[in-house]
Amino acid sequence: MFRYDLAMQELSALVPLPQVWDRLATVEARLLEVTNADDPYLTKIFQHLLVAGGKRFRPLLALLAAEFGPDSETRRPVEAGVAVELIHVGSLYHDDVIDESDTRRGAPSANVNWNNTVAILAGDFLLARASEVAATYLSQEAVRLLAVTYAELVVGQSRELQLVDSLDHSRSEYERVIGGKTASLIRTSARLGAMAAAATDDIVDTLTEWAWELGMVFQLSDDALDLVGNEATLGKPAGSDIREGTFTLPVLAAVAAPDGDRLRALLERPRPYSEEVVASAIAHLRNGGWVDQAVDAALDRLSKAQRLLLSLPDTQVRAVLTNLGEYLVERVEAARS
Repeated sequence: MFRYDLAMQELSALVPLPQVWDRLATVEARLLEVTNADDPYLTKIFQHLLVAGGKRFRPLLALLAAEFGPDSETRRPVEAGVAVELIHVGSLYHDDVIDESDTRRGAPSANVNWNNTVAILAGDFLLARASEVAATYLSQEAVRLLAVTYAELVVGQSRELQLVDSLDHSRSEYERVIGGKTASLIRTSARLGAMAAAATDDIVDTLTEWAWELGMVFQLSDDALDLVGNEATLGKPAGSDIREGTFTLPVLAAVAAPDGDRLRALLERPRPYSEEVVASAIAHLRNGGWVDQAVDAALDRLSKAQRLLLSLPDTQVRAVLTNLGEYLVERVEAARS
């Protein structure tokens, strides 16, 4: 089973709220509607990654956050979900150009299917559509929030590029990167959904703080998963970050340890690395317990996130948010078993 199908099945079990899934189906339809162009050729390009699938995690968060407001059944939370997913997918077109990726979501990436210029323009189109949706259906504050968030994404990605092949940057620098490139949009997804449903300011702020921590958990877990998963669960070979010279928390911790010289010697070689080098690095990280560094950091963030939820109304939705956070970390343990 392809990993996105499996992930959607898992999320469906974690979110037993039919009304949320009905609205997510509306989000799906709206994504195709707002990315439709007059030219069928352009429509195919703009919708390339949308029709390839995806977990729709960010619009799902927007819709769940909206459940804490009185206007959850209006159109506005759906449009909030559309806007954040357009930002996310638009950024993926750009990421694939930067990373020179060949595939995305099991299909050829847009830069391979067409070329880099087309992929960049497609990403720009989706980002523009996100602003249009927010301006039409949400508020000036929503437009501002999306713009600020996209700037954070760009800064996070730029910082990551500056640190490619660096084995000596600090944990705080690493956390700034993942905060910008991942947690910022997850935070905004929850905030925008709650705002769209007219939740109280206290609830909006609590969900914003919770979603920031959740976003950090998301990326820390993903970085660990990249080292313990396989192509069937990841949709790409294990160790992709290492191949790209993107050194995440387990690598940084391992090379800083007293016995880190062996791993450093492996990874200071010029890239592209051979498969033997990647396999040796992964084995060192797994066998030395360094993947646990990322898992422990994720658990610390998760604990903070769960405490924040205690100030929200004690509803089924709050329980769902609790389970979502636990699910993100449990993916790593499931991959290791």
